[in-house]
Amino acid sequence: MSDYDAVQALYRSLPSFSPIIPVALLPFLALILLASTFVLAFYFSTLPKDTLPIRETAVASTASILGGFGVVALFCTVGVYV
Repeated sequence: MSDYDAVQALYRSLPSFSPIIPVALLPFLALILLASTFVLAFYFSTLPKDTLPIRETAVASTASILGGFGVVALFCTVGVYV
């Protein structure tokens, strides 16, 4: 048996891909993540300016991460799998 045949046999024996998060939950996940991004962005805009912007950095970083995952969930919801 050649290497190609061994790879083909292994490919046929593997289970099909199943995502960790069910596809039906993606619209709700996108809504929650993007809504929380907008809330944190509003909160960030109302923060007082500090000498050491630790709180500002934490809020902005959290909003950025949530926004990134929210956009990916939204794209996957509409069929653009990234």
